[in-house]
Amino acid sequence: MENIPFIAYEANMARMERINKRLVIMCMILITLLFVSNVAWIYYESQFEDATTTVTQELDSSDGGSAIINDGVHINGENQTDSNY
Repeated sequence: MENIPFIAYEANMARMERINKRLVIMCMILITLLFVSNVAWIYYESQFEDATTTVTQELDSSDGGSAIINDGVHINGENQTDSNY
């Protein structure tokens, strides 16, 4: 096994300390940017509102029938439909 001079060992350790310090700083910056981007997306998405539309219809069946068929929806008396049309 070959002996490594002490000065080379110390120089290598000083270089590794600088590299580790830079990596820690870079990790802190990346984590901060991750939180900032998530906050920006939350702010962007909170600008929109969910719009709901309520439609009320009064229908009369002709000829004494009890059911009204309109676009494939069967209505007997009062009923609720969830339609996207």
